[in-house]
Amino acid sequence: MLWVQVLQILILCLKEIFIMKKFSITLLTIVLFVVLGLSVFAADTPIKIGLSFSDFTLERWVREAADMTELARKAGAQVIVQEANHDPKIQNDQIENMVLQGANVIIIVAEDGAAAATAVDAAAKAGVKCIAYDRLIKSPNVSVYISFDNVEVGRAEARGVLAVKDSGRFALLGGSPTDNNAVLVRQGQMEVLKSYIDSGKIKIVADQWVPNWDTTEALKIMENMLTATNNQIDAVVASNDSTALGAIEALRAQGLTGKVPISAQDATAAGCNAVAKGELTVSVYKDIRLLVPLAIDIAMKLAKDETPEGLKNFTFAVLTGDKNLPGSVPCNFLKVVGVTKDNLYDVVVKSGYQKYDEVYKDIPEKDRPPKI
Repeated sequence: MLWVQVLQILILCLKEIFIMKKFSITLLTIVLFVVLGLSVFAADTPIKIGLSFSDFTLERWVREAADMTELARKAGAQVIVQEANHDPKIQNDQIENMVLQGANVIIIVAEDGAAAATAVDAAAKAGVKCIAYDRLIKSPNVSVYISFDNVEVGRAEARGVLAVKDSGRFALLGGSPTDNNAVLVRQGQMEVLKSYIDSGKIKIVADQWVPNWDTTEALKIMENMLTATNNQIDAVVASNDSTALGAIEALRAQGLTGKVPISAQDATAAGCNAVAKGELTVSVYKDIRLLVPLAIDIAMKLAKDETPEGLKNFTFAVLTGDKNLPGSVPCNFLKVVGVTKDNLYDVVVKSGYQKYDEVYKDIPEKDRPPKI
């Protein structure tokens, strides 16, 4: 952005010279020296990247913030990191502050994809580019949206549960109602479950969304579901590890842990440990080690006014299911893998995504795979 200001200064100065009709070699020399100095200053000014996180409650956000910071600094950028503690207004204020601090690009994990649009629109007016990281921001001024294939996440969750229980009374635990990913995940879940529901093999006896994907909220909701159904729930299609782990605690209190199949996503250490124990049926693995460097690479290119590669335009109508929402955004969606007890070691541990001792914590030695 600074080189544009330099060019503007040069044009203004030259206009003034011609208006005054003073074609002084001395004056021209001064102008050129000033512009040259400003250009050198612009070249030496490091790129500044803002990292705006909705919260650090989820295990993955803490890890991704640290990894992004490390990669950005290695690339020569300065980094500003802030988290909003689940408050959309605070997040918008923090994004505005990053703009004022001179951020060239801001990577945003939105608490509320609709509310964050206001901050993104303001940043765009100031010439600052924004990347919607893993969660969609509903603004046509978003430069790029990168995530995983969230519809496939939902499909993999439903398939994982159906592989164990394909009939009976099912409960659905959706993600945060302010996160468009929760909508996409539910879309994938229902694509797989619909034929079973329509045929009468599966009956949905409880369905609720979990604010902020919060474990404690999920525990309370699952307790209420069990009470309302007199514990007559045969399977739970939960949407991520934090909601599933809360539901598992409610099931444990009723002696149902390991008897009621349940799904999740993120393949967190705690989630993988629950898979290893047989408490969690499937957790969809999303390798953030691919998403984090992609975010920093795109941020650096946007800061240099370069065009990122591998992006495909999607309309907001398709991404949200709202046909009245105009506009589109360049996207990149990474592949996902459903992780069960059978492939947990090969997919998650051998790849180095999670540590062996954390995944198999409290698992008897005889029930663990060999540590290689």
